[in-house]
Amino acid sequence: MNDIDADRAKLLGLIRRDAFKLGEFTLASGAKSNYYIDGRLLTLSSDGAHVLARVILAMIEGEEIDAVGGMTMGADPIIGAVLAVADANGRRLNGFICRKEPKGHGTGRLVEGNLKAGDKVLMVEDVVTTGGSTLKAIDAVEELGGQVVRVIAMVDRLAGAADTFAERGYNFTPIFTVRDLGIEP
Repeated sequence: MNDIDADRAKLLGLIRRDAFKLGEFTLASGAKSNYYIDGRLLTLSSDGAHVLARVILAMIEGEEIDAVGGMTMGADPIIGAVLAVADANGRRLNGFICRKEPKGHGTGRLVEGNLKAGDKVLMVEDVVTTGGSTLKAIDAVEELGGQVVRVIAMVDRLAGAADTFAERGYNFTPIFTVRDLGIEP
């Protein structure tokens, strides 16, 4: 087993242990679900953040990417972890977050952080359902002149996100789908 396979296996185990819950839940979209993946329980732990960042960096090895970002709040810890592990491995990346609404004071920006026109961008997310939140973030990035070259989610709920990204021409790669967690959508 090589490093990426070992890291993926560890990450899946951590998702199962820390983030995956069975029960009755209402999703952000208002839809009901009999399971929930609380990505922040994984991404806000040292072992979860570290192994997730290692997997993402292995997935983009050799790709020309200048900046990593996504929609606040799910992407925030992922961005920080990817930046820290990238730096520890000698790779220079910038990061940014996209707000759901423009800031009501100060600069009033929708995108905060280090993003410049022409940057090649990796968008990250913990869990995607339809991809709507990530698309809002992508629109904000493109409005500033960023070029989204890849979208990576820790888990795809298999509820339309892949089709949504494909329709818009984005290279979307989930690390796992809910099938990897034993759920048939």
